[in-house]
This record gives sequence, structure tokens and C-alpha cells, in this order.
Amino acid sequence: MPRKGENIYKRKDGRWEGRYKAGTAKYRSVYGKTYQDVKQRLNALKAAQNTTVSSGRMTIKELYEEWLSAVRLKVKDSTLANYRMKAERHILPEFGELLYNKLTASAVHIFIDNKLNEGLSAKYVCDIIAVLRSATRYASKVHGYPDRLADITLPKITRKEPELLDNRQQAELCRYLKNHTDTTAMCILLSLYAGLRIGEVCGLMWEDIDFEKRTLTVRRTVQRIAAQNGGTKLMIGTPKSQTSCRTIPLPPFMMKILTDFYGRGYVLTGTYTPVEPRTLQQRFSTILKKAGLPKVTYHSLRHAFATNCVRAGFDVKTLSEILGHASVSTTLNRYVHSSMEQKTHCMELLRFAV
Repeated sequence: MPRKGENIYKRKDGRWEGRYKAGTAKYRSVYGKTYQDVKQRLNALKAAQNTTVSSGRMTIKELYEEWLSAVRLKVKDSTLANYRMKAERHILPEFGELLYNKLTASAVHIFIDNKLNEGLSAKYVCDIIAVLRSATRYASKVHGYPDRLADITLPKITRKEPELLDNRQQAELCRYLKNHTDTTAMCILLSLYAGLRIGEVCGLMWEDIDFEKRTLTVRRTVQRIAAQNGGTKLMIGTPKSQTSCRTIPLPPFMMKILTDFYGRGYVLTGTYTPVEPRTLQQRFSTILKKAGLPKVTYHSLRHAFATNCVRAGFDVKTLSEILGHASVSTTLNRYVHSSMEQKTHCMELLRFAV
């Protein structure tokens, strides 16, 4: 039964539903697993709607703060910190005091050009504008304002091929790791032979490894995010998406290496305190230097894993699930790289018909 004076109901599917009046629409709904969850969401939305501003007479800063208070209910802390950082570092210094109804596409295009001239990549600038566009769409849906950025033109993103270790260099790296085996070397091998992200490696605990079934389950990730006070904080949370929570079968040789180091707590430390990603990246860079190999990012190991799997004959659907992607197109477009050697081999498969 709904509480007196509230429009909150328990549905037949077990979820709670709360209804509120929004913009020009009669009613909208929010959902949650508990009554308190729905009530909290409704209160935030009602508070946002009670902002006493005439049509378009709120500033971009006021809009940003209202939008952020609403969106925080449905995104991860790391995503929220990312939004806040981009807004406070780039958007608000430029547009914060501007009235919403004075925001123009031409002003944003000039802003985009200035950011590109400052040396920011097209991809990063697009990410900044995506935050601003989310706020303007919110203004349109909730307040009925015109979406000031509906027809904005974004810079073209040119994807650069990541620098990877070739087959010979990967073999050199594996030889070095075999001769200098410790938990860091073991975790680098896990990324090279299981495709784990750096944050997933840092968050891996011994309880996540099933030695009987020879599997590894990704349950958490470690990352440093921007804090609201202006500093940063280390956060241990769930992986970046639902599909990133996954169970990966491991090859027998990898299980043997893991058995030799079996312990408690986090795999990298053997304690209940994790190593943060930038520390692991520094260790990886040191290993590359000692092994006489070119400097590449830790994430290049994940790219190498995907490419090696395709070369070994993995079907793309299986590979996509091992990597934790929601779509096989992500796997193909971002993580599979064909070397000239592979292209030559494929072309040699052709035979002249006589």
C-alpha cells in the first residue's frame, strides 16, 4: 500500500515505483529495490523541480549542480567524479556564470576550438561536451527549456593505434618474467594471458580464484578518482560495467604459477591492502626497461591478449565475454590489431584459380 500523501507503490514484480510530475509531461516514474531508495530519488527530483527560476533564467552552474544531484542517483562514484572533474576544470570556468538562455552553439564551438588549441585531444574534448550536453538535455526534459546544444558539431575523433609489443618482444617479456618471478610478474602474466585491466588486477583477491575449476572471477576494481574536496582518493568498487563482472577459465600453466604464490588477501600484496594502478604501471615500466623493451602502457597487455586470441582461432563472441565487453563490436574495433605479418599470412592463403 502507498504511504499516506505519497505516490509510491510496490509493484507485482517486487520493485517499488514512485511517480512525479515533470516538465510538460503529466507524470514520470522512478524505480528502486526498496521504498527508501525510491523515496530518496523522488526527493532529489522534487528538490530540483522546486528551483525558483523562470524559463532559461538559471545559470549554467545552477543547472550543472541540479543535474549532478539528479544523475548521482544512477551512476557509479567514479563516473560522478569524472563528470565533476570535467565540469569544474573546463565547463564552469568558461560558462558557469552564463544564463542558460544565453548559451549558444557558436560559443560552444569557440570553446571547442580553444580546448583543441590548448592541446587537448578531440576525444577528451568530446567527453567534456558530452557532460554539458547531458545537462542541457536534462534542462529540456525536466524544465521544458529548449536544448541549446541539440545541433552542436563535435570534432572528428581519429583513433591512434596503440603501441604494442610484437610477438618477439612479448616472448622476451615472458622470458624476463619467468626468470624474475614474483607477484608483480605473475599479475602481468595474468593481463597478458587473461586480458585483465590494470584496476582489475589490483583488485584481484585470492578468494576470486577457484583452483579446482581453474577459473578466475573478476569482482572488483581499484582506481584513484577525484575527490570532492579537490584531492584524490583510492576507490575499491565494482568493475566498470555489468559485463565486466565475469568468470574466466585460465590455462594450466597460469594455474601452476598461481599455485606457487597462493596466499591471502589481495594477490598482488598478500595482504588486505591493495596496490593502486599507477604503482603497478610504474613497476611494469621498470620491468620493460630492465628487459630492454620499448615503453608501452600496461593496457597494451590487454590489447595483445585480444590480438593473440584472434590469431589463435578464438571466436569473437567468446573473446568478447572473456574481455568483459557488452558488444563484440567493441572487441573488434578497439582491441583486435592485425600486424603486417598476419596480413601477409592471410594473403598467402589465396590461390590463383586455373
